[in-house]
Amino acid sequence: MSAPLVSLRRCCERSALLLVARRPWSSSSVSPPPLHTRLLLFLTQRFYDVEMLLSWRSKLRSRGLQKKNIYFGYTQKFYGADIAAAYYILSLKGGFRFVGQPAWFRADERGRFNWDFLNHKDTPLEEIDMSYTVINYTGLGNLENQRSLRSLSLRGCSEVDDWFLARLHMFQDSLEELDISHCPRITTGGLAALRNLKGLQRLDISSLPGISSPGLVIILLEEMLPQCQITATGYDHSLRQEEGEEKEEQMQAQR
Repeated sequence: MSAPLVSLRRCCERSALLLVARRPWSSSSVSPPPLHTRLLLFLTQRFYDVEMLLSWRSKLRSRGLQKKNIYFGYTQKFYGADIAAAYYILSLKGGFRFVGQPAWFRADERGRFNWDFLNHKDTPLEEIDMSYTVINYTGLGNLENQRSLRSLSLRGCSEVDDWFLARLHMFQDSLEELDISHCPRITTGGLAALRNLKGLQRLDISSLPGISSPGLVIILLEEMLPQCQITATGYDHSLRQEEGEEKEEQMQAQR
């Protein structure tokens, strides 16, 4: 039970007890209580109903995420890992491009897509765009066999977290471009796992609300991935300059 709900329940119960103790307003000879008092009593009576609805909503959302990110083992068995990965991406309204093919396959806003991707059996995926989808750590398992993947966009993915980033090591031999901007659940600890992606050439970490001391984080990423071009907008870059100067002064003092 969350703290705000507990506080609301206690407030309602306290108000109701005080009202009953002081004024027998249920009697016909006594005027009805003020509107705000009646509202508090109503909330007291309905508190557990609201709490139950919120609990059901949370459980339904969790089950929905699990269902959307289920392992497509059946599809992989009959069509292969590449088609299974493609079908998973399209089912989440994402997009992809096969190796050696100029055209992209994408799902529209209603989730509809072209089934011609089935004609590319045993053709690996080269670029994947999962921006603003609900891909999570479990669903990433559907892409683990894509060893030719060069570009992966996860921009604005609400379920991408530090554990997800740690699992990206499966693409360490091929991945060259990665966009994880606007992902609210990524923290500094998750970014440290990107050190395994030695072939990374472009990295976008713009507007990550879970990052503290962004200037220092950018400096550390540049040290871990010296060959990588890092894009980081949406931060106060003055901090980066100050932290860089402080670090340089420390190194000179050690000398």
